[in-house]
Amino acid sequence: MKIYTRKGDDGTTGLYGGGRVAKDSAAPEAYGTVDEAQAALGVARAECERGSELDEILVGLERDLWVLMAELATDASNAHKLVDGTSRVSADMVAAVETRIDDISARFDPPTEFVVPGEDRLAALLDVARTVVRRAERVSLRAAADGSQVVPYLNRLSDLCWTLARWREGTSLITKSV
Repeated sequence: MKIYTRKGDDGTTGLYGGGRVAKDSAAPEAYGTVDEAQAALGVARAECERGSELDEILVGLERDLWVLMAELATDASNAHKLVDGTSRVSADMVAAVETRIDDISARFDPPTEFVVPGEDRLAALLDVARTVVRRAERVSLRAAADGSQVVPYLNRLSDLCWTLARWREGTSLITKSV
């Protein structure tokens, strides 16, 4: 089997569960940006010690983003085929990220001022991932169906990336005043 199909040479792409849309339409723009966020988390993960708590957290988040991309890549006519937690983001997934934020936040005193990213490489990479997730959140607004948990999940994920970066740093360099 070859990796290329030539089906997208006309500027369209296939959707999960069937159908085709222009590559520059809302859905591919959204799930493509989520794909970037997943890759950014992967770069941060590459800096982790294998088997560490942070490594395991990031792997779980990357897997969650597969679910999120599946939902975004599904035409509305096939939405009935989606399964919570497998191909559709569930409220439980959003709640799990909130729980993770609360757990990690309890382990350090959060900064009270704006943070200057870059205390170490891994924290900086988590901050880059956070900004890509924020962009994915903005782009997904046009693609997510009414009542979807995609945007809330991405909103919490960016907060979690910020929290993980601050946790990683232990202490953060803060700005003087803005």
